[in-house]
Amino acid sequence: MTLRIQGDRALKIPKTARPTASKVRSALFNIWQNLVMDCSWLDVCAGSGAVSAEALLRGARRVVAIEINHHACRILADNLTKAGSAERVQIIRGDAAKVITKLTGTFDLVYFDPPYESNLYFSILSIIDRVCHSSTKVAVEHSSYYSLPAQIGLMTQTDRRVYGQTCLSFFELGG
Repeated sequence: MTLRIQGDRALKIPKTARPTASKVRSALFNIWQNLVMDCSWLDVCAGSGAVSAEALLRGARRVVAIEINHHACRILADNLTKAGSAERVQIIRGDAAKVITKLTGTFDLVYFDPPYESNLYFSILSIIDRVCHSSTKVAVEHSSYYSLPAQIGLMTQTDRRVYGQTCLSFFELGG
């Protein structure tokens, strides 16, 4: 199965991944359109890397993608190579919570898209502030049948957009 991103580039999709729908990716980049150029981007539970690839094509300066599945990491690496230069990309294979606690520096934009039925939402959102600065924006993809609380750890929900069965909830520090 393949997926297309900006510039009509075809990406592979791991069998274990549920790729972000093109209308949701498009909506995300419309919302963040003035923030992506030259940003530092973190993709948590990156899967195929389609969202990170789009960020690279739209001018992200640096992309760090976290994925636990070994097979998905190989496809992720291929996909991100198609979208940008290798020196702008870092792929980390491992448990997202453990990786986040070891990351140094901060990110301008964070995209978090775990398996919908996972229990990762609270554990990741309660520690994601470790890699955020005062103006970091965090987007969380989840089922529209599920609502995330207005406050998780130091993160406050600032917006929520529904696209069919998919929802993007946006968070920032404080509030």
